[in-house]
Amino acid sequence: MTTAVVVGNPKPRSRTLAAATYLARELAGEPDLVIDLADLGPKLLDWSDPDVTDLVKQVGAADLVVVASPTYKAAYTGLLKLFLDRFAGGTGLSGLVVPLMLGGSPAHSLAPELTLRPVLTELGGTVPGRALYVVDAQHDDPAAYADWLAATRPVVTDHLKGRTA
Repeated sequence: MTTAVVVGNPKPRSRTLAAATYLARELAGEPDLVIDLADLGPKLLDWSDPDVTDLVKQVGAADLVVVASPTYKAAYTGLLKLFLDRFAGGTGLSGLVVPLMLGGSPAHSLAPELTLRPVLTELGGTVPGRALYVVDAQHDDPAAYADWLAATRPVVTDHLKGRTA
C-alpha cells in the first residue's frame, strides 16, 4: 500500500503541508511520498519535465492520496491546478483521494466539496467521504480533524484492506 500527499500551497513548508501530512498519518501511517508543489516551481510549466512526469505516475498509482490546498477566492490554487492538469489524457488517479483545503474562516467551508472533489473524481479518484475543510488557525489542533476522521477513517481502512488482500 502506498500513500501520497500533494500540497498546492505556493508557500513551501506551509500549514497546508503540515495539515495534509497529519491527515495522511492518521489515515494510513507515514506517507511514502510527500510533494510540496512549491518546491517544483517552473518545472510544473514544462510538460516534458521527467521529474514531474515521474511524480504524476507515482501519485496516480498510489492507494491513498491526500490532495491539499489553501483556499484562494473560494477555490484551490493555480499551482495545484498545474499539477492536476497532468492527469488529463488517460493518466488518472487509481486509489482513494482525500480533498483537503484550509482557509481563514468557515465562510468557504464548502470550497473543497464544490471545487476540488469534482476534479479529483473526474481524474479517476474515489473520495471516501465528504471533502475536509480546516480553518487555518486550527490546522495543528487534532480536534479540528476528529469528527471527520471518526466518520471517514473506517471507510478508508476497509478500502485499503481490500486493495492489499
